[in-house]
Amino acid sequence: MTRLKLSDIADGKPVKLTIEVPARLHRRLVEYGVVLNGGVSEGAPVPELLIPPMIERFVAGDRDFAKARRGSRALSKQ
Repeated sequence: MTRLKLSDIADGKPVKLTIEVPARLHRRLVEYGVVLNGGVSEGAPVPELLIPPMIERFVAGDRDFAKARRGSRALSKQ
């Protein structure tokens, strides 16, 4: 069995998500946006804009996921 960073997630095709994050995580995301903006809070990206690329990068960097995708593509071509 492949060890992914996430597991057992229901299949679906949502386009818009509404999530709740802990206040601590929200503060960290706000801080991250400020750091990303060169230490200036004015004009810094808000958490809502940071989360999608962070998730994309997380998924793209998951080696076990990439390996599993390659394996499932090879199986589907047979």
